[in-house]
Amino acid sequence: MAINFSDFQLVNVIDTCSIWNLLSSDKLYSAALNSGCSFTCTRFVTYECLHKKRKLISSEDLELQERLVKEQKKGRFEEFHITIEDLQDVEILQNSHCISKGELSSIAFAKRINQAFLTDDQEARQLASKFMQNELVQTIPHLFGWFFYKGQFSDSDKELIITQHEKLKRTLSKHFEKAYLLALEKRLMHLND
Repeated sequence: MAINFSDFQLVNVIDTCSIWNLLSSDKLYSAALNSGCSFTCTRFVTYECLHKKRKLISSEDLELQERLVKEQKKGRFEEFHITIEDLQDVEILQNSHCISKGELSSIAFAKRINQAFLTDDQEARQLASKFMQNELVQTIPHLFGWFFYKGQFSDSDKELIITQHEKLKRTLSKHFEKAYLLALEKRLMHLND
């Protein structure tokens, strides 16, 4: 699925992995907020982020949890309940073999309210694309690339974001690099039109 770096939906239902990837970089997160982005999640996602038992919890996990709690206290990452009817969408359930309840609930909720679904999980992205318009299925690298397409980020911003991201043991660096190159290529093509 090709990403359109010239456009990014500002209102997003976000899943667990994307919350962690977004909050891993203060620079990226503050730019998203300053651009008018808002992020909501389902109760399942909040549970996965803050309450689900883990075999091992790292200092990086604790840092991300603290950041999320802090942002929720500011009214961000508003939590929504989903209904049984949302989850009973037979088509979505039949195709949900390998995705978490948080991802499944996020897809169902985003579909119901016709808002973008923000995920960095490839299987969740593919599933969501079966039930939603492609432009409503987004990723954190898409957000990252969008800022470069708009000329809002510089090369030094790229390095800072990747450094912050890697410091918290997140794994999107190669996707950020690819998004950076593709977004700049698209921007150059647009400027030459």
